[in-house]
Amino acid sequence: MTFWSTAMLVWVAAGARVGRVLVKPATTARVAIVVAVAAVALGATVAVPEIALAIDNLRPHGLRSGLLSDGVVVSAWLAFVTATSVVAAAAWPVVSRRNLRQIATVIYAGGTTAVAIALSWSYTFGWLLVAVGAIFVVVTGLRNLDWTTLGRGIAIYTAGTALVGGLAMLQVRRALVDEPRAPAGQPAWGWQAWEIAALLVAFGAVWIVVELWVRARVLLSRIRSLHRLMVGRFPEVVAHDQTGTSTQLRASDQVAQIMDALYLQSGGGVELAAAGTPPAALPEHAERVARWARNPLGDIVIDARWIAPPEGVSPRGWVQAIARAYESTAGAHSEQAVR
Repeated sequence: MTFWSTAMLVWVAAGARVGRVLVKPATTARVAIVVAVAAVALGATVAVPEIALAIDNLRPHGLRSGLLSDGVVVSAWLAFVTATSVVAAAAWPVVSRRNLRQIATVIYAGGTTAVAIALSWSYTFGWLLVAVGAIFVVVTGLRNLDWTTLGRGIAIYTAGTALVGGLAMLQVRRALVDEPRAPAGQPAWGWQAWEIAALLVAFGAVWIVVELWVRARVLLSRIRSLHRLMVGRFPEVVAHDQTGTSTQLRASDQVAQIMDALYLQSGGGVELAAAGTPPAALPEHAERVARWARNPLGDIVIDARWIAPPEGVSPRGWVQAIARAYESTAGAHSEQAVR
């Protein structure tokens, strides 16, 4: 069951990457990621003992000694490092968008040649090339690590590729010392590590999509009450001809709608002397705006200067800060209402 689950998850990741290519420009790098993840999915599928046994039974006469499933697996991982090398090449400063396509053509040609050599001559040679390709990818990945959404995805993908490279070297060592292969229909050597590597690559490939979706869901949850209040007062900030859209776009739309409604409530750009200058402290600033948003007819006076995001804070971060302050003041407001 573990084999099937791993293969299914990797195929889902490959499908997600295909969907991203369909909705965004199909650049050389994006297509390469699709090829890479699809190759990993193929390798994970052939690693299923039942699938491997079925493929081995299809071995045609005249094929070099060795099981056909082994050839498919090494070919899949060669395709993975080949396509990933295209993505890695795009990250180097010496490679421009103009010449990336020519470089990708050369890399793909080399990968196709490597697959042909591995199938016709030596699986061990194929695993050696997988290890070499993985080293190039890992070095490139380490050069581009940072604490961003993209950086975290690169880190996971690079970790999976490093594990692939290590396992490929162990495959070469096992071949050189002539260690016996697992019996037909039984899990191949190191199958747990190969599954982990496949999952790391798959998760790294879709990390950006998943993290952005999760962050959008969290944002929508945090600003729900504030959004309902402000849109209820100023329904004109919502475009009624909007159709269904993605979670990320819906979160961005609601942030913009809250900002527009706050701006309208403040008087549409009028500066009031009674409002004073917004404080430098973000929590104090957000709390006052939140109290005013809840009760615009109270003692608090706000103008457009208070509505604008503070320096260094994005509109999303500013709306989240106001929403947190809005929720934290809900208890105090309820107590005052009871009294």
